Amino acid sequence: METNKEKTISFLMLTVGATLAAFAMEEFLVPNSIFDGGVAGVAMISEHYLPIPLGVLVALMNLPFLIVAYKQLGHSFVIKAGYSMLLFSVLLVVFRNMADATDDLLLATTFGGALLGVGVGLVLRGGGCLDGTEIVGILVSRRSDLSIGKIVLIINIVIYTVAGALFGIDRGLYSILMYFITSKVIDFVELDWDETKAVMIITDQGKIVADAIYANLGRTVTFMKGEGFVSNSEKDIIYCVITRAEIYEMRKLIHSLDIDAFTTITDVSEIIGNHLKKTD
Repeated sequence: METNKEKTISFLMLTVGATLAAFAMEEFLVPNSIFDGGVAGVAMISEHYLPIPLGVLVALMNLPFLIVAYKQLGHSFVIKAGYSMLLFSVLLVVFRNMADATDDLLLATTFGGALLGVGVGLVLRGGGCLDGTEIVGILVSRRSDLSIGKIVLIINIVIYTVAGALFGIDRGLYSILMYFITSKVIDFVELDWDETKAVMIITDQGKIVADAIYANLGRTVTFMKGEGFVSNSEKDIIYCVITRAEIYEMRKLIHSLDIDAFTTITDVSEIIGNHLKKTD
């Protein structure tokens, strides 16, 4: 379980992140028809044809994904994702009536993308998300060979193609540039944005840890045996590969077990063979 301090820090990151993301959207991107990806991008396109504010559209479109996540990803994630999405939607309405930051397309693309990346990165570090396509990516990646990044990228390619066709090829290209900037800033802020991570846990109670990982994350593990240099006692070494979206839950899980465990999390540059998937 999270301590009160951890919960406070987590929700502070969610709040600041959602605020920055909403500000970037309404003050830089929306006024210049530079489109975000995912649900926000679909909502931005739809706003031009429907008499409904962007914030309301984002909230309505994200709701079905939250319902699915509630059944598949656990209460903790849904509470934080729901809080982030709701706050993001409300702030989109609040910032709607403020003066636009700039009408220069390059400035809007650069600074809007950077601010959006900081905001999304903080939300991810806090254990939430702002977009329903991330939830789709998590669920599909657990049952297929596609990574979260590839799934989201496929969705966004479709969105940017539609945006370019409806609003001009230049708007589609600026949107792609903004998406690239946002992704790079998220890399810097969130640090765990790589598609996969390798987790190695050294403990005396490997079975407990393995059962907890399988029960909470749906991931199988590989057992190895080792020996402590000082203690000369036999150790269980647990190895598994998870997605970046599961890093927060893994950290919280290891902490909640309250056992002696040494854990390392490292980048995975490539996976050859079947990715370990969730078993229902």
